[in-house]
Amino acid sequence: MGGLSGQATDIDIHAREILRIREITNNLMSKHTGQSLERIERDVERDFIMNAPQSKEYGIIDEIIDRPRT
Repeated sequence: MGGLSGQATDIDIHAREILRIREITNNLMSKHTGQSLERIERDVERDFIMNAPQSKEYGIIDEIIDRPRT
């Protein structure tokens, strides 16, 4: 029985750490993209796929570099 309690405790510790890191990351994303914290939290909850122009509009990237065509 002691092993289960220890394992549950470990899971709880890891879950709390994941939530703490997620909060830090979301705040950084909000600060650097200009998006509201609420929007960042909503968008990172699931896969949120963007192309290059959408990423620029969102604020994740500064510019799109095109390859010269040969």
